[in-house]
Amino acid sequence: MLRIQSFTFSPIAENTYVLSNEDGDCIIIDPGCYFGNERSDLVSYVETSNLHPKYLLNTHCHLDHVFGNKFVYETWQLELHLHANEQVVLARAPEAGLRWGMPFDNYAGPLHFIRENEPISLGKDILIPLLAPGHSPGHLCFYCAAQGFVIGGDVLFRMSVGRTDLPGGNHEQLMQSIREQLFVLPDETLVYPGHGEPTTIGFEKRNNPFLQG
Repeated sequence: MLRIQSFTFSPIAENTYVLSNEDGDCIIIDPGCYFGNERSDLVSYVETSNLHPKYLLNTHCHLDHVFGNKFVYETWQLELHLHANEQVVLARAPEAGLRWGMPFDNYAGPLHFIRENEPISLGKDILIPLLAPGHSPGHLCFYCAAQGFVIGGDVLFRMSVGRTDLPGGNHEQLMQSIREQLFVLPDETLVYPGHGEPTTIGFEKRNNPFLQG
């Protein structure tokens, strides 16, 4: 069974997730740690929990979700896993950092491409990558059917949806992704988003103003 620990990092208030199992193995998803104290918080949690990082995953590669990729790679020798369509977004992330006044050193290690619906296993626990473009061209959500949750990145938020005005964004495609990839999940499925508080699929079906009608 996976334990979910979240951190809110950087001035952009991005949610970083560490998923760990009973054996102490863990997955780090979207490390957004920008400042030194944020990197220290991540290391402290991993060390005090006696965790063994096994995977580094990105839902997508906008700057706030990749600030800490290089740090995680150098600290735990974890190579980056992402969808192939996010390569160009990752490459452009430092330019976005400069525009936002947040320069950073980008990850430059090996890339491993995640295929849609190809299981990612951590011991007995399984995450299923759901391809949900629109906010970003190769955006993935990681669904755990056994525990009824999805790490959703910037696709669906509580009472909101991901922005589509960035390069590679497409509003119609985002709406399609939400309806065909997320809204088909059970209503009680917990959504852990890239920003803000968790929600559920059922709540968003009933209340999200962007998805009514």
